[in-house]
Amino acid sequence: MAGIKDVARQAGVSVGTVSNVINRPETVLPETRARVLAAIEDLGYVRSESARQLRAGRSRIMALLVLDMGNPFFVDVARGAERAARQAGLGVMVCNSGQSPAEEAEYLGLFAEQRVCGVLVTPADATGRNLESFSRHRIPYVLVDRVASGTGTCAVSVDDVRGGALAVGHLISAGHRSVAYVSGPGDLHQIRDRRTGALSALAEAGLEPEALVEIPSDRLDVAAGRDAGARLLGLVPRPTAVFCANDLLALGVLQSLYAAGVRVPQDIAIVGYDDIEFAAAAAVPLTSVRQPAVVMGRMAAELLLEEADDDGRHEHRSVVLQPELVVRASSSTPR
Repeated sequence: MAGIKDVARQAGVSVGTVSNVINRPETVLPETRARVLAAIEDLGYVRSESARQLRAGRSRIMALLVLDMGNPFFVDVARGAERAARQAGLGVMVCNSGQSPAEEAEYLGLFAEQRVCGVLVTPADATGRNLESFSRHRIPYVLVDRVASGTGTCAVSVDDVRGGALAVGHLISAGHRSVAYVSGPGDLHQIRDRRTGALSALAEAGLEPEALVEIPSDRLDVAAGRDAGARLLGLVPRPTAVFCANDLLALGVLQSLYAAGVRVPQDIAIVGYDDIEFAAAAAVPLTSVRQPAVVMGRMAAELLLEEADDDGRHEHRSVVLQPELVVRASSSTPR
């Protein structure tokens, strides 16, 4: 494979001139630049990114670490981040922590070794110790789908309290007075915030907190939703509606009810969260609280790029986006 010295020899210039053509082309005379580019094309020269990283101290890669790439919500977040990164001439490395603090710590260590230009992260470690340790590397990071607890970092999130209130308020307005909440891992603040919003909607309607029956789950996937649906069917008395912490859970609940011959929404209404693409395509189109996932990813990447180009004046910001209720057939029949 041809090296930079080979290009310099064929073009009849110094190695420094070749480097300038690659990195600062405006500093090289047009005739010389054309000669060097012709040599690069003729020899098939590709610059060494690892060598460039050693000189610059950072790579042209932005890292994105999410909780679960099996969830289409995070796929949309990645799409938004990639759009912003590509406009800045960067690539995106997407990694999946699987909601494991240990795996999160390993990936953060890898990002430090690779000298990424910055990290977008939805934390799996509720204690914050992993990110506290990572911050010692002085690599900027932005929290995604997570509210910043202080002013030490930027964050882009959604008002999940408002989202939970929208979901349960909609069910109450349809006449439901007993709602099951299929939750997820209790250490995720999104799960707690959506429950808080659900309880606030009950209180606003003059209903007791006991009207919300929680069905806990340690996962946020379709299989966990099917299991939750089976437990819902065993409740006596059975709630007439169910609010799920995400759409994958809601789709699993829908499958479980359908298999048991329970009609949706006539017997039990369902509302999900995220409004993933599959929500509208379900056997009974799913009412869901829409999160602007693509916008979230793009804005988080833009904040990261702004901090990475810091000239000493960057101010950390916490952006909170608003959710939107999308009503479909799974909850549309009033009781």
